[in-house]
Amino acid sequence: MDSSARIKQLISSLPELPGVYQYFNAAGKIIYVGKAKNLKKRVSSYFNKTSESVKTNILVRQIADLKYIVVNSENEALLLENNLIKQYQPRYNVLLKDGKSYPSICITRERFPRVFKTRNIVRNGSEYFGPYSSNYTLNLLLDIIHELYPLRTCNLSLTKESIERGKFQVCLKYHIHKCNGVCEAKESEEEYMTYINEVRQILRGNAHEISKLLFDEMQQLAAKLRFEEAQKVKEKLDLIEDFRSKTVVVNMAVRQIDVYGYIDDEENAYVSILRVNNGSIVQGQTIEYKKRLNDSKEELLAFGILELSQQLCSNSKNIIVPFLPEMFDDSLQFHIPQRGDQKKLLDLAMQNVKQYKLDRLKQAEKLNPDQRMMRILGSLQKLLQLREMPLHIECFDNSNLSGSNAVTACVVFRKAKPCKKEYRRFTIKTVDGVDDYASMKEVVRRRYLRMQEENTSFPNLIIADGGVGQMEAIRQIVEDELHLNIPIAGLVKNDKHRTNELLFGFPPQSIGLKVTDDTFKFLAQVQDEVHRFAIAFHRKKRSKSQIKSELDEVKGIGEQSKNLLIKHFKSLKRAKEADFIELENLLGKHKASILYEHFRAK
Repeated sequence: MDSSARIKQLISSLPELPGVYQYFNAAGKIIYVGKAKNLKKRVSSYFNKTSESVKTNILVRQIADLKYIVVNSENEALLLENNLIKQYQPRYNVLLKDGKSYPSICITRERFPRVFKTRNIVRNGSEYFGPYSSNYTLNLLLDIIHELYPLRTCNLSLTKESIERGKFQVCLKYHIHKCNGVCEAKESEEEYMTYINEVRQILRGNAHEISKLLFDEMQQLAAKLRFEEAQKVKEKLDLIEDFRSKTVVVNMAVRQIDVYGYIDDEENAYVSILRVNNGSIVQGQTIEYKKRLNDSKEELLAFGILELSQQLCSNSKNIIVPFLPEMFDDSLQFHIPQRGDQKKLLDLAMQNVKQYKLDRLKQAEKLNPDQRMMRILGSLQKLLQLREMPLHIECFDNSNLSGSNAVTACVVFRKAKPCKKEYRRFTIKTVDGVDDYASMKEVVRRRYLRMQEENTSFPNLIIADGGVGQMEAIRQIVEDELHLNIPIAGLVKNDKHRTNELLFGFPPQSIGLKVTDDTFKFLAQVQDEVHRFAIAFHRKKRSKSQIKSELDEVKGIGEQSKNLLIKHFKSLKRAKEADFIELENLLGKHKASILYEHFRAK
C-alpha cells in the first residue's frame, strides 16, 4: 500500500476528539506536530483542498505517514503539542528562538545572604527573582535595596567559626555605612535576616507593606522626640515611595495579573508578558517565534502564554490579552480591557513587545546594513503596488530665478543609496522664460532618448519634485511620446519647504504615510538631495554669468583671469569689495590695477 492510500485509510478512522497529530516524511522523521479540537476534521482539511499557503502545500507533499494521540481537552492538546515541538523541533512548526539570557536578582543561600544581579541560575538553594527584560528596572531596584539596607557585597565565607576566630576585617563599605560589619560580628544574624526578609517583600512586589512599616516606625520615633532617627527612617520611606512611583502603574487593588502583548509580521511573532503584583510590575519578558506555516495569531499567542507562564513559573489565573488566544481552560480568566487601569497595562505590554521587535530589527540591520534599504524599498513597492522593487530610482527638479539660468537636475538612487556618479545636470535650451512644465519635458525627453539610444536600463520608478503638473509633464514624455512603461510619483512640500505628501497614479492620489515612517524619511532624503543638487548647479551658473557679464567689459582681463576670480571670490560682489593688495596677490600688479580702477569707476 503506498503512502497516500495509507494516509487516506488513517484519516477515515481518526476519532472526532481533541488530540495531537504528527506528520512523518518518507525517512520516518517528524516534520510537523499539530493540535486539534477535532482530530478528524483538522487532519482532513490538509488533504481535501489545495491551500493558499505554498509552505503548507510543500508540507502536504512530504507527508508519508501520520500518528495521533487522543487527550481529554484542547488545553491538554496544547500542552502536549508544545512539549513534542520542543522535543523534536519539526521542520515546519513554529520554533521558539533561543534569545539571550535575561538577568535576575539572586538572594544567596548563605549565613549572611548577598543580593546581586546574575544571568546564571545555580540550583544550590539560592532564591532568584526575575528574569527582568529591562536592565534599567533591575539596576534601579538593586540601587534602592542597597541604599535602604546595609547588606554585604563581599563573597567571604562567613561561617560562625571563622568570624569568632577573627579571620576577617571590615572593609571600606563598613566605614561609609553601607555594611554593618557582619564579618567582625558587629551585627547579629537575626538583625541581618530582618533586612533580607524585607528585601524579599520588595522583590515580590510588596513594597507597600514595607512602606507601612517604615511609616509606623517613623511616627513612633517622632512621638518619642527621637527626630534624628525618625529622619533616617523617613529617608528610607522616600526611597521606597520613589521606587513605587516608578513601578506602580495601576491601582493597588490590582493583585496578581499576567498581561500579554502580541505583534507579528510575515516571518516572526513576538509575545511579551508583564507580571503585576499589588499594582507593581515585578517581571517582564518577551519571546520570539519563527513562523513556519500560516499559523493564526490566536495559536501563536496561546503558544506564547504557555511558554512564558512556564518560564516564569506563573500560576496567575487572571490574564489580560489583546485578543482571545486559541486556548480553552475554565480555570483561566481572560480579559480584553477597553479602558481603565487594565487597559493601561495592556498598552504597556504592547509597547514593550513593539520595542522588542524594533530592537531586534535594528540589531539585524546593524549586522547587515543593506537589509534596512531592502526593507524600505520593499515597503515602497508594496505601498505603490509596483510590479518590481524600485532598486533604481531617478528624481528630477527644476531651478531658476525669474527665468534666468534655468536648469534641471536628476539624481539617481540605486538600492536606496545615492549613486552620485550617475547624477546629471541639464541646462535648458529650448524654453524661453519661466515654464517649469516645458523645462521638465525637455529634460526628461533628453534623458530617456539618450538611454534608449545607448540601450541602458531604465529606472524602476521616476519621482518628480513637485505635484500633479510635474507628474503629468513627465508622463506625456515617458508614456505618450517615448512609449515607456515606468511608474511615476510626485513629492509635494509644504509652506515650510518640507516633504509633506506622496502622490502616485493618474489621476494622482495622495498616499498616506506617517512622517516617522522609514519609507517617508527615505523619500524626503531623495527630494532634499535633488533639490540640493539643482540649487548648487543653478547658483554656480548664476555666479558665473554675473561675473562674466561685467568682466567681459574689462580690457586686459582674459579668460584665465576670470576663472581665477570666480574660483577665489565665488561672486562678483565679493570681487568688487576686495582691496588692491588682495587683487594684486591673485592677478599681479598690472591686471589688479586695471580691475581695481574699473570697479572704482563703476
